[in-house]
Order: sequence, then structure tokens, then C-alpha cells
Amino acid sequence: MIRRLRMLVLLAALMGGMTALAQTHLRITWYNDGNEGQVLQDLLNKFEAQNPDITVTLDTVSYAQGILQSLPLQLASGQGPDMARVTQLGDLEKYYLDLTPYLKDPSYWETNFGPFLDWMRPAGSKAIPGYMTQLTVTGPFVNKTLFDQAGIPLPQGDTTWQQWADVTRKVAKATGTPFAMAMDRSGHRFAGPAVSMGAKFFDAQGKPKIDDPGFRDMAKLLVQWNKDGTMDPSVWIGNGGQYAAGNQDFINGQIVFYMSGSWQISQFASKIGNAFDWVAVPNPCGPAACTGMPGGAALVALKETKHPEAVAKLMEFLAQPDNLAEFYARTLFIPGSLGLAKKGIDFQTDNQNAKAALQVFSSQVSKLAPLAYKLQAYKYNTTYFNAIRDRLTQVMVGELTMDQAVQRIQQDIDEQLKAAGQ
Repeated sequence: MIRRLRMLVLLAALMGGMTALAQTHLRITWYNDGNEGQVLQDLLNKFEAQNPDITVTLDTVSYAQGILQSLPLQLASGQGPDMARVTQLGDLEKYYLDLTPYLKDPSYWETNFGPFLDWMRPAGSKAIPGYMTQLTVTGPFVNKTLFDQAGIPLPQGDTTWQQWADVTRKVAKATGTPFAMAMDRSGHRFAGPAVSMGAKFFDAQGKPKIDDPGFRDMAKLLVQWNKDGTMDPSVWIGNGGQYAAGNQDFINGQIVFYMSGSWQISQFASKIGNAFDWVAVPNPCGPAACTGMPGGAALVALKETKHPEAVAKLMEFLAQPDNLAEFYARTLFIPGSLGLAKKGIDFQTDNQNAKAALQVFSSQVSKLAPLAYKLQAYKYNTTYFNAIRDRLTQVMVGELTMDQAVQRIQQDIDEQLKAAGQ
């Protein structure tokens, strides 16, 4: 009996020790464009092996429903995770935790992530909420095999939006491809082309202002192309009320020209394989510029966490140069670290299309219009993007005229800014 009691005491002590080792549990809300979830999980496994007192659960959700729709509601109700991967950087800044007091070397973060931290910070703040999982650049992909089959050369040099529409219609007709073009159902994706056409987005005092000739010119083209069959209407018209991408149609060879961005490279490399040759091309031009939009996703710490020290420890681990370089190299993401961007990333792919696309998108960073950076840094840019997306869709389906849509976009923005106390 005594021996049995000793065994029970020893077993209880061992179980108590195991419980102590796993006393802190963190959750990350995450979405995937390609393989980045698996890459992050490998890094989390390494972190847990080095820190047996901390466990991390990666909750993978869809981008549209999980990140854009559900996460803001969770954060507003105080039910959010410890960390999350987000793209609405300014909109959600009130929920971010300032990691500065918990970091061993805040200067490392300022040096390597400084310009991008401003996208996440309240105005005038020096807070460090997180880091960019990738820097993104919007721009087009083209199915080169379809051009080859049609016997039509790819346009070279500065090519306008109208010229791309004309040539891709010819390619689609010659090859029996359903659609010439597609663009993600996103005001952010629309913004770069609009800036290229001369849209200003702000008045002389820096306040939001939509109605100008450049904005209308690009809006009219987008509506026209969705109505006349140039663009795949299922992306914009078939997905009312939410973000939608045209990536699957491009992967399936159903469109010639796809306006999206650099985050698609990893997915295309793995899912297209040898089915056809695809290339990234420079952003089409308008009279004002040849620009896309900068952007990206950030992994941020959230105020609701009950374990800020553990969150900071994990963030520091993931942001270490070696770990971050591995993440960018395996995911084929443009680095959101100035130090690694300068050093260069040895991207881990044998796919020549992916390598060439990474070079094209990297070259576009320096060509982005200053207004594109200004709009991306604007705290309330999501109010622009959502209003543009939804009101232009209403024009496509005949619910609004263009004049009415432009007026309603401005009203939507003004009302949301007023509600935010601006």
C-alpha cells in the first residue's frame, strides 16, 4: 500500500510538471494564399521545441469570411485571438498590442520594419504591433501559352489598359478562351489602375474625394468590360457583398489576363505546374502613371491577449532574420523586412515562371506612384475600397447609374468617417 501511494505521488508530480511546462497557450488566426500556413507551422514547431512552456495553435480561416468579416467582430466583442494575420492594417489598429515594452531589442524592429510599422500605428505613435508576413504589389498575370497558341506576341514596354483589353480579346477569340480578363473583386485592386488613369482620391486639403475624371475613366472601363464579356463577370457580379478572387479561373486556363498581385505566385507555382506558361507583366499604364498598389499582410499582436510576454517571445522568434528568411524563401513572398530585402532572398523554387514573376513584382516596387503609397497608408482606406467595390457592382447589374454610384461612394466614405469621429 505504501509503495502504491508513493507511485501515485510520483505520478501526480510528473503530471504536475507536464502541466507547468504547458502553462501558456497562444492562438493565431491565420489565412493562406499558398503554402505559408505549413511554413509557419514548421517554425511554430521549432519554437515550441525551444519553449516547452508555451504551446501555439494556428487557427486557419478563409480570407473573406474569417479575416475580413468575422475577425473584426470578434475583436470588437473582446473575443479575439492572441495574434492574427491581417491586411486591414489601419482599420484594426485600435485592437493591436504595443509590443515595445516586452521586446528585447525594439531598435531591430524599427530598423527592419519601420516604414511598414507606420501602416499599423495610430497617427503619431511609435508602437510596434507586429511585422509584415509579406510585402505585396498588385499587378497582372498573363497566360503566355495562350498568346503563343494565338500567334500573338506579348506586348512590350508601356502598355495601356485599353491596349491590354484589345490584345487579350484577340487572344481569347483565337484560342476559344472564355474570357480575356479578370480582376479581383476588390477596391484595392481597382485603386492602382484608377491612380494610373489620373484618379486623385484626396482633395487639396487631404480629405477623401472620389469624383474626378481619372476615377470615372477607370470605373467606366471596369463596368464596360464586365458587361460586354471582356472580363469574367462571375468575379464581380457573382460575388456581391464580399471580396472575391479570380485565381481559380486563371489556374484553370479560363482567362488570358488576371489582375491580382504578388501573393498569388506560390499558389500558381504549385497548382498550375506544367499545365501552361504564365508570366507576371508590369502594371498597365494610364495617362498619369503605370502603377499598382503596395500592400501586404501583417502578423499582429492583439490587446486581448492574457499573455503579452509569451506573445512577444513568439514574435521575436518569428522575426529573427534566419526564421524570417526561411519563411519568405519557402513561401515565395516579397520580403517585408528592409534588411532581408537588401541582402536578398534565396527563393526555394525550381519553377522558372515563379522566379521570373518575383523579379517582375520586385521591380514594380520602385515604380509605384507616391499616391499609391499615400492611399495604402491612409488609416481609413478600407472605407474607400469597400464602397468602390460594392457601388461599382451595382452599376454593373443596373441598380445604379455611374453618377449615382460616384455620389453614393462619397456618401459611404463620409458617413463612415463621421461615425469614426473624423
